[in-house]
Amino acid sequence: MLNQRLASKHLTFLFILTSCIFTTLQAQEETSKDTLVLNNKDKIIGDIKEMTKGVLTFETDYSDSDFKIEWKNVIYVSSAQTYLLSLSNGRRINSTLQTKPSDSTKVTLVQEGETIETTIEDIVFIKAIENSFISRLDASLSVGFNFAKTNNLTQFSILSNLGYTAEKWGFTAAFNSVRSNQDDVDETKRTDASLGAKYFMRHDWFALMNANFLANDEQLLKLRSSPQGGIGKYFVHSNKVYFATGTGLAWTNEIYTDSSIDTKNSLEAFVSLELNMFDYGDLSLYSKFVAYPSLTEKDRVRTDLNLNVKYDLPLDFFVQVGLTHNYDSKPVQGASTVDYVFQTTIGWELD
Repeated sequence: MLNQRLASKHLTFLFILTSCIFTTLQAQEETSKDTLVLNNKDKIIGDIKEMTKGVLTFETDYSDSDFKIEWKNVIYVSSAQTYLLSLSNGRRINSTLQTKPSDSTKVTLVQEGETIETTIEDIVFIKAIENSFISRLDASLSVGFNFAKTNNLTQFSILSNLGYTAEKWGFTAAFNSVRSNQDDVDETKRTDASLGAKYFMRHDWFALMNANFLANDEQLLKLRSSPQGGIGKYFVHSNKVYFATGTGLAWTNEIYTDSSIDTKNSLEAFVSLELNMFDYGDLSLYSKFVAYPSLTEKDRVRTDLNLNVKYDLPLDFFVQVGLTHNYDSKPVQGASTVDYVFQTTIGWELD
């Protein structure tokens, strides 16, 4: 009997100890989670993955899919995780996120011993800095195909974009190709690609480096390559709109499809305007215009225009309509002054 009582006490002690450990671990897990309160008073506990273009991606244990929450609907946030944050004034900060207890309209940030108070609306970008390389990537791929029985006309187009954001710099890449075939007509091709990098500075200024490439039958270009360097600034940097301008110098090399035309090199200035509008329901718009006045060829001006309107579909699919337009005031003999292409594509994006 004595042994039975001792065994019973041991089992009771083990049960209480196990319960305490389990409760402690559960409490620690809950406190390690991020907490959001929305303007409808709903409270959500989970993990903040990122917030970009006005949309917060939030992961929870009770859902297989991540939640997409409009940042403007968040009225309270609490997280002990460290994030890379961008504010509307251009400042970039590494900090935790905590709504101020005495003032729910303010969020307290701490960086290198400095306490910064800001509003939720002034936070325009959030990224967990412990995240993997893949989680810092934004990518999209869309394709389009047209066919007409008349002359067996076929057209294939592809649009792709890649972006990577780090603490002090960002990287982008893009590729766009259109090919058309029809009976009794030579195949026409148009391919453009770009690589770009920005180094973010104070007050929404940034240094930029780009390399643009274009092959275009309409303008007799076998390849135009244009490395560029300069400086830019965001004039609007909010959760609905980015608007930036940039200026600098470009060194342009042009090789033509007609081998009898000499390769041309020229030094150009450039001025760019870039507009990115999002958080307008399922619609978003991106546009970039660049003018290249030549510094070595008298009266020559080139312009590039890109305009894309995207409509989001479920499961990260989208439909996109795009316009690409090129102008050259002094093309080589036999080449067109203007070339443009409209594209309608369907694609998928990685956020």
